[in-house]
Amino acid sequence: MSGYPAGKMGIGPRTKSAVLWGLVGGLAFLVLVQGYALLVTPLVRFTVAVALATAVGIGAGLGAYLLEPRIAAWALDRGRGDGSRKG
Repeated sequence: MSGYPAGKMGIGPRTKSAVLWGLVGGLAFLVLVQGYALLVTPLVRFTVAVALATAVGIGAGLGAYLLEPRIAAWALDRGRGDGSRKG
C-alpha cells in the first residue's frame, strides 16, 4: 500500500479514487443547484438538494469504482499507438 494516510487505514487506491470522485460529483451538483438558485429561483429546498447531491455522489463514486479498470485498460490500449482497432 502506498500513500498517507490511505496506506495506514487500509484503503486501496481504487477505493480512495472512487470516494474522491463521489465527493466531486456531489459537490459539483450542489454548486449547480446553488448557481441556479442565485441566477433564477431555487429549484428545491436545501435538504432536498443535499439528499439529491448525496445520491449523485454515490452514483459518481460507484460509477468510478466500476468503470475505472475498463477505462484504464482502454487508455492503455489506445496509448500503444499501433493504429489497430478491434471491432
